[in-house]
Amino acid sequence: MVQNKETERFKTLETPFYYYDMELLRETLKRYTDELKKYNYHAHYALKANANVRVLSLIKDFGLGADCVSGNEVSLALKTGFSPDKVVYAGVGKSDKEIKTALEGGIFCFNCESVPEIEVINSIAESMGKKVGIALRINPDIDAHTHKYISTGRSQDKFGISPWMFDEVLATIKKSSNINLIGLHFHVGSQITDLNVFSMLCKRVNELQKWFIERGIFIENINLGGGLGIDYVNPDENPISDFKNYFSIINSNLIVYPGQKIHFEPGRTIVAQCGSLISRVLYVKMGKGKKFAILDAGMNDLIRPALYQASHRIDNLTSKGRIMRYDVVGPICESSDRFGKNLLLPQTKRGDLVAIRSAGAYGQVMAMRYNQKDIAPEYFSENI
Repeated sequence: MVQNKETERFKTLETPFYYYDMELLRETLKRYTDELKKYNYHAHYALKANANVRVLSLIKDFGLGADCVSGNEVSLALKTGFSPDKVVYAGVGKSDKEIKTALEGGIFCFNCESVPEIEVINSIAESMGKKVGIALRINPDIDAHTHKYISTGRSQDKFGISPWMFDEVLATIKKSSNINLIGLHFHVGSQITDLNVFSMLCKRVNELQKWFIERGIFIENINLGGGLGIDYVNPDENPISDFKNYFSIINSNLIVYPGQKIHFEPGRTIVAQCGSLISRVLYVKMGKGKKFAILDAGMNDLIRPALYQASHRIDNLTSKGRIMRYDVVGPICESSDRFGKNLLLPQTKRGDLVAIRSAGAYGQVMAMRYNQKDIAPEYFSENI
C-alpha cells in the first residue's frame, strides 16, 4: 500500500512512473526462500517478469538463479551477477546468436523444446568445442484454466515436447556428443490460483518419469517451472502468495528419487505486488450514462489489460470524495486502452494521483513507445 509520505513525494514527480516497494520485495523473497530451504529446492527467477537491475540484484542476493528466455536476458543475468551455474535458458525459438551467447556464458542448462533445437544446439556446441546440459521441456497436456494467452501446457500450445516424441528425442540425444540430458522441464501456464493444478502437474510428472526410469534413464533435475498466481483484487490483504501451501502440495505429490534436485522458475509471484504504476488524471469526461477518468498512463505503459483483459486494482491516492463510478482509460488512440470499466473510486478530478496496483510483473518490462510516448521511469521506496 502506498503511504501518505510517498504520495506527497509523488506529487513532485512527473507522471507516469513505476514505483517499487523494496521492503515488500524483500519480505516476499524471504518467505519464498524460507520455504525453498525447508525442502532443499532450487529456484531460478524468470527475468521476463521484471528485468530492472535493482530488482534483479536483490533477487540474486537472496540466492536465486535466473530463468531466461532470450540471449539478451542471459547476458543481463550474467552482467547482474547471477552465477552461470544457476542460469537456465528456455524458449521455443532460440536463434543461433542467442545459443552462442549462452554457450559462451557457460550456463547451467538449456530447456529444449524440439528435436531440431537439440540438433542445432549440439552442432553449435561442437563448433565451439563445448559440451552443455539440456533439459527436455515436456508438454504435459494440462489445462491450467488461466487466460488462453498464458496457458502453455496444453497439447495444442506451441510449447514443449509431447510424450509421443520421446523415442525420436532420445535417438537424437544418443547421437549428439556435445550435449548431456540432465533434466526434465515443465511449465503449464501463468497466474494459476487453483493449487490443484500443481497437484495434477506433480502426478503427471510422476507418470512421465516412469517412462524414462523403465528405460534405465535417471534424470537428475526436475524443473516444475512457475505459474503461481497473485491476488490482483485485494493486494493489500494478500500482498504475498501462499508459498507455504504451494510447496507443501509439491512435496506431498511429487515423487523425488534419491539424488534428484527439484527446481522452480518463479516470476510474477515474486515481483508483481511490489510494483505500482503511478499516473495523473488528465481529464474527467462525461459519456453516455458514464464518466471517463482519462489518465496520462496508457496501454503503452501497462499493456496487460489490453492484451489479456487483465484487471488491476486502481486507487485514487489524493481524493477522499464520495464514491462514484468511472471507466478508467488512457490517452492512446485505441479503444482497447482501458484499465477498468465501471470502477468505484472516490470522486475524481483533474490532477488526482492514481496507483494501478500489482504492476511489478509484466509492467514496465513490456512497455513500448506506441504513439511515440516516453517509457515511464522507475523509482524505489528506498530513495523516494
